[in-house]
Amino acid sequence: MKYAHAVSFILVIIGGLNWGLMAFGYNAVHMLVGGLGGVEQIVYILVGLSALYLVFTHKKDCKQCSAM
Repeated sequence: MKYAHAVSFILVIIGGLNWGLMAFGYNAVHMLVGGLGGVEQIVYILVGLSALYLVFTHKKDCKQCSAM
């Protein structure tokens, strides 16, 4: 379960940084995977699924939230 949490966390960070860069006209995911539309869409789907995973498992994994 720690592996899933770590991968999800990294993907959500990548997604957040990409959103920040998009405010300035840069799309980091598009730059990394080139023009491979299918791969780009898979990355976006994985980032979205990672965010959902973290939403539903956050309280169990977070030391500060579980203390409340």
